[in-house]
Amino acid sequence: MCQGFWRDVLSAWKGGVLGLLAVLSGCGNGNAMESFGGPTMGSSYSIKYVHRAGLPAPTEVQAEVEKILAQVDRQMSTYRSDSDIERFNHLPAHQCRNMPAPVLELVRVGQMLSQQSEGSYDLTVEPLLNLWGFGPQSRKEVVPSAEALAQVRQQVGYQHLRIQGDQLCKDAAVEVDFNSLAAGYAVDTIAARLEAMGIHDYLAEATGELKAAGRKLDGTPWRIALEEPRDDQQVAQRIIALDHYAVSTSGDYRHYFEQDGRRYSHAFDAHTGAPVSHTLASVTVIHPSALMADGLSTLLLILGPQRGWDYAATHAIGAFFVIRTDTGFVIRTNEAFEQLSGAEPQKKQ
Repeated sequence: MCQGFWRDVLSAWKGGVLGLLAVLSGCGNGNAMESFGGPTMGSSYSIKYVHRAGLPAPTEVQAEVEKILAQVDRQMSTYRSDSDIERFNHLPAHQCRNMPAPVLELVRVGQMLSQQSEGSYDLTVEPLLNLWGFGPQSRKEVVPSAEALAQVRQQVGYQHLRIQGDQLCKDAAVEVDFNSLAAGYAVDTIAARLEAMGIHDYLAEATGELKAAGRKLDGTPWRIALEEPRDDQQVAQRIIALDHYAVSTSGDYRHYFEQDGRRYSHAFDAHTGAPVSHTLASVTVIHPSALMADGLSTLLLILGPQRGWDYAATHAIGAFFVIRTDTGFVIRTNEAFEQLSGAEPQKKQ
């Protein structure tokens, strides 16, 4: 059945917030807006696209998308003991294991981001996440003792990973966590599959990571809402338009706990072994690659309001910073973001 107008709002994941606002559909020339979604990676996914004559049936499109998501889960999930990466994580030091090409690709990206951030970003922080209560093997959210922290930090360090042919090897008992990359990779892979099927007007989302291409049924661009980083309600802070770009938001305000009047978030600096303590509440990145947007938004959040800003400027990354102050939030965006966002700032009510 074809409908004239519908509205869908997506809440993001991974500490950030994004939304799809005022998606228009209608009937004309045999085209229609199709949408489907479901659970994935402990959250959900959503696909919206313009179906035109001669394209595969929506059931076939959905089957292809879910095949990709199932493969990502089998290869990269740290919440199932039989995934490829968890089998590697269970290996002792000085061991290697054959890995699928996508896993090795994500390790290479993670190594690059670690080197560029001088080790603040690190794929091997899973033992720290578990220790502080944020990881898949965590028991409770608590500030660990100095002794426990020192012990676990010996199991962290991207320099202990190396790729040898088709194998991933470890020089210490490190564990890899793809939480900052896997969803972005899934979105890129889904987008490539949609394009291969002849679908060129779509918005693909998985656990809050988004990529859009083409136009909606009425010819207008896909518009995304960036939400204000608040715990109590969802408030649109900025509307942006996307075409052949991905967007990712990372924030410290969705996954955190408080102890003795101090706030501890799930964003970790591998240098300190502790959650970040700066004033950057969230950062949004626009990039042609959802994989890179996913990783870079996490990296910039870890680096903080000044180091992250400098990194974005050096690497020409479109970034939208929301900084926490005593009187509220301050927004800071760079020229690359303004050029790529395709929309004017949302006015405050």
